[in-house]
Amino acid sequence: MDHSKQSKYNASEKKDSGDSSSVLNGHFDGMVKRTAGGPQAPGAESAPHRSTSGVMESWKEERTRSLEDNEMSLPSLAAAYTTILRGLGENPQRQGLLKTPWRAATAMQFFTKGYQEKIIDVLNDAIFDEDHDEMVIVKDIDMFSMCEHHLVPIFGRVHIGYLPNKRVLGLSKLARIVEIYSRRLQVQERLTKQIAVAITEALQPTGVGVVIEATHMCMVMRGVQKMNSKTVTSTMLGNFREDPKTRDEFLRLIKS
Repeated sequence: MDHSKQSKYNASEKKDSGDSSSVLNGHFDGMVKRTAGGPQAPGAESAPHRSTSGVMESWKEERTRSLEDNEMSLPSLAAAYTTILRGLGENPQRQGLLKTPWRAATAMQFFTKGYQEKIIDVLNDAIFDEDHDEMVIVKDIDMFSMCEHHLVPIFGRVHIGYLPNKRVLGLSKLARIVEIYSRRLQVQERLTKQIAVAITEALQPTGVGVVIEATHMCMVMRGVQKMNSKTVTSTMLGNFREDPKTRDEFLRLIKS
């Protein structure tokens, strides 16, 4: 372990994690981009508790966390995990837990690495002019995310389809879009819509469909403890929403 980092950890130095508006990162409401901030209306809730409905982040928005941020925030994250261990009745100084706060802090940064990435960096060199107007589907994309309510895993599969409008996207980039948005604190409903809207904004296709099937560990390990439960969400835009035949073709093909 780096000695300077260990010293910071031992001193339990704290660092402000940044503007609280970052909690709004990646929320969508239809296709309208809205900006956060401005004067707060009388009687409105304070920033950490305000409603996030109606707030949308474009696929071109800046990343909210950098690699430098990771390094600077690691000591305070590790210190927070030390506090959690003590609160659970454990001894953070026993052999098996000595490095656990650092491991857990590093793991959490990886689990949420989507905050470090911008979709525009992934897509800019992978959008191609192509005279193709038939449905393109990439299905069974593995997805791992973190429930923003309990900080436990969500995992499952994502199915994506779109109808090109003279432009197509490199197939692997669809999986990269899933990775960027899923590696954040999420709810499945929002994640589904974020993926669909990002593809729509990037390609301007005639239609997009996204379906996610996922298991939520907050339902398996705690609460109702239903081991075999799965949550299915979908977002249909353009022809996928307006034309039942297009939607049915997509749903049939992802099940085949």
